[in-house]
Amino acid sequence: MKKKKIPMRMCIGCQEMKPKKELLRVVKNKENEISIDFVGKKPGRGAYICKEVECFDKARRNNGFERAFETSIDSDIYEALKKELETENDK
Repeated sequence: MKKKKIPMRMCIGCQEMKPKKELLRVVKNKENEISIDFVGKKPGRGAYICKEVECFDKARRNNGFERAFETSIDSDIYEALKKELETENDK
């Protein structure tokens, strides 16, 4: 019996390849709105990040989100994303 292939994605913070289910997807839609996609089904360009705040901070310092979405991102959007990530980790 064949093994099922596990989709791998790279975290834009730590640059490690991990299974897709272990990462969070951050999405930029056509209206240039950026949000966390907890389900993985939202339309738009996606970037993956670990569920750890340290990886989020590293991605912010290294402009990982800006590179992935090919646009500049305001600091208030970063703060909103970080708050969403922290509330998700508290669950």
